[in-house]
Amino acid sequence: MKKSMCITYEVENSLYVNITNKCSNRCVFCIRNNGDSAYGSDPLWLEREPTLKEIVDSILSRDLSRYSEIVFCGYGEPSVRLREARAASLAVKEKHPEVKIRINTNGQSDLILGYDTAPFYKDAFDAVSISLNAPTAEKYAKVCQSAFGKAAFDSILDFAKKVKNYVPNVAFSVVDEALTDEEIEECKKIADSCGVKLRVRKYIGK
Repeated sequence: MKKSMCITYEVENSLYVNITNKCSNRCVFCIRNNGDSAYGSDPLWLEREPTLKEIVDSILSRDLSRYSEIVFCGYGEPSVRLREARAASLAVKEKHPEVKIRINTNGQSDLILGYDTAPFYKDAFDAVSISLNAPTAEKYAKVCQSAFGKAAFDSILDFAKKVKNYVPNVAFSVVDEALTDEEIEECKKIADSCGVKLRVRKYIGK
């Protein structure tokens, strides 16, 4: 396992931000199961968690006019460091208010941090993408292997319902190869019931 201090890296026309390797899930399809990097980046396994200043400095060292958005998403669950992610986002927006910022999350921040986290997403993020990846708690526990067991699934749905009150663009995401067409349709119904969108994304672990 190669390690580095790769905090920011490019994915197509977006700038991704890698702030932790910690995650409450061990998803069977996770890209980090297959290597040390993604999309040609330096190794995304961090030597240590970057400080808030290092995160902000790394983002601001880039020409942000080149990117359609900034995305908090790396080799761990960014909401593990929600306060730092929020502070970094606000610091960037202070200098570049035109920049759009998204956070990709497993939706378990309430369980991870032990309090109602939805208000902490307000103003800091323009979009929240929540990995759903299963239509039932049983299937979720099997494919995502959360440290919180079956309780994770209901918590994710509850989080989606709450965070949409603070962030203008909230969506569930599912990985196409992890589910059948019927299961994806069930996930669409769940998204509708929570009042959020559903995005089907391509599996990139091969």
